[in-house]
Amino acid sequence: MIAHNTATSSQTCHAILEEVFGYAQFRGPQQAIIEHVANGGDALVLMPTGGGKSLCYQIPAIARQRAGLGISIVVSPLIALMHDQVGALHEAGVSAAFLNSTLSSEEAYQVEQRMLRGDITLLYAAPERVTNARFLALLDSLFERGLLSLFAIDEAHCVSQWGHDFRPEYRALTVLHERFAGVPRMALTATADDLTQADILERLQLQAARAFVSSFDRPNIRYTIVEKREAAQQLLRFIEREHEGDAGIVYCQSRKRVEDVAQTLVDAGVRALPYHAGLDNRVRQDHQNRFLREDGVVMVATIAFGMGIDKPDVRFVAHLDMPKNIEGYYQETGRAGRDGLPAYAWMAYGLQDVVNQRRMIDESPAGEEFKQGLRGKLDALLGLAEATDCRRVRLLAYFGEQLGDGAGYRCQNCDNCLNPPAVWDGTDAARKLLSTIYRIQQSSGMSFGAGHVMDILRGKTTEKVTQHGHTALSTFGIGAEFSELQLRGVLRQLIALGAVAVDAQAFNTLQLTEHSRSVLRGELKVQLRESVSAPASRKSKRAGAGSAVIKAPIALDGEGLVRYAALKAWRAEVAREHNLPAYVIFHDATLAAIAKRAPQTLDDLQGISGIGAKKLEAYAQSVLRVVSLT
Repeated sequence: MIAHNTATSSQTCHAILEEVFGYAQFRGPQQAIIEHVANGGDALVLMPTGGGKSLCYQIPAIARQRAGLGISIVVSPLIALMHDQVGALHEAGVSAAFLNSTLSSEEAYQVEQRMLRGDITLLYAAPERVTNARFLALLDSLFERGLLSLFAIDEAHCVSQWGHDFRPEYRALTVLHERFAGVPRMALTATADDLTQADILERLQLQAARAFVSSFDRPNIRYTIVEKREAAQQLLRFIEREHEGDAGIVYCQSRKRVEDVAQTLVDAGVRALPYHAGLDNRVRQDHQNRFLREDGVVMVATIAFGMGIDKPDVRFVAHLDMPKNIEGYYQETGRAGRDGLPAYAWMAYGLQDVVNQRRMIDESPAGEEFKQGLRGKLDALLGLAEATDCRRVRLLAYFGEQLGDGAGYRCQNCDNCLNPPAVWDGTDAARKLLSTIYRIQQSSGMSFGAGHVMDILRGKTTEKVTQHGHTALSTFGIGAEFSELQLRGVLRQLIALGAVAVDAQAFNTLQLTEHSRSVLRGELKVQLRESVSAPASRKSKRAGAGSAVIKAPIALDGEGLVRYAALKAWRAEVAREHNLPAYVIFHDATLAAIAKRAPQTLDDLQGISGIGAKKLEAYAQSVLRVVSLT
């Protein structure tokens, strides 16, 4: 059997970067990762979404293929991602293919034969296929001939029960280590806390792998979290003020909410589409294709949408319902601004979000230890939402990273840094609220929901309060100075702290817990941000009826904008012909650089980032023609 490890020079990897992908320099830790893996090393790669993870296995795969070491297998959980990545590699002149359920049996057979002949550099397949007996037999044949070069396991957090998107089929990938000793393996993910990282290493038997942990910071993303009040209208105002004509993703918890919010946006003139598992497969695929291939589409979706979405120009990700944990929040918000340009992560959350998430954990059939882990992750997210200090510092601290000097650092690109919130001591309000829950249960042996408890505390003589004789309670009216909004904030904190439980089996009634005592005794302080709406943002000038908003990623003069618009129209036609997303042909940043340079000759196109040798050969004349006509 041929040895799998061979020296691959730094110059070789850099030449591939320039020649194939059209980039002059590696980003961040890319070079160290690529050279380590190209030379046969195992690796765990944690790199934020948009940080360039794909190149970390694509360049080693090309380098090792050129060195005669054969094919690289990319384990990917998503058909759409496979299709787009293979299309992008073809555009760059790299031999790549995928094996998935979209192929006929004859097409799959042809791919397998090409694979056995060594005609493919990268093959993408789902974990279920990679670990089935037929495919393993094909890998055996390659391995025996020394033509199995690399395994790249993408979205590796799926292997961990502590990850936010656990998929049991990933567990079977341990067979790669057991069956193909000596073939380098790399696990890649954008999101993993220390517990998840340890689980990945153990489950994939990568304990000896070199870990490359990049900064989790995405400085181009502005984080904003607002208190939920008519969330759909809040979202609409956010889009109208900040993101008219931009591509975006809106996450909702339920299918019905997805449908309702999408319709609200459409009625307001936003190009919005729904996406959830309940839609017909063809409709769902059509909506995803439109989002990827058209400009300015807003996708309203459940979390069934998003993993592996490579669209670089998503300008905002909005959450209308709170995610389950920070990993999910970070992964989902990371789909904005993959091109490195300014983008927004916006979330609205409220008391019901806290109640719903707590209920889902409590009603889960999982063991108590696992539930405790989930509660801890939820509490961390609640802490981020209620924070009055820098959100970015909080977010990165969760992943074990310190930003600046830590406490007191201001990123100046989150809502708390740009508009520091006022803070008030909610301890007195919390004690009064807990006392009211206690007095209600003591007097009638019954429990009630949040609205009724707050009505009593504020001294409101509603029909329900009067009917149950709760005007006679000693706590009736003792919290009249607090607004309902303030008390909802207090209650959110108490639920987050575990000082109040919500009984989902009894109409979401409130219950005291063993942790209530520490608040009642004044041992635990409750610090709260003032309940205020998000500050009004500068409203963009609305385009005239039927006109399009042209936004370039770099500053362009009037003539440059005309060229940029013409190049985008040309790119859209090419993308339709190739059945690929437009950004696979050229990124917006590449088109903008062309528009700014206004090239007249082939030499003028040399050195523009994102134009590799194959793309220069394929598209140079067309690009020059478009530029000459504007």
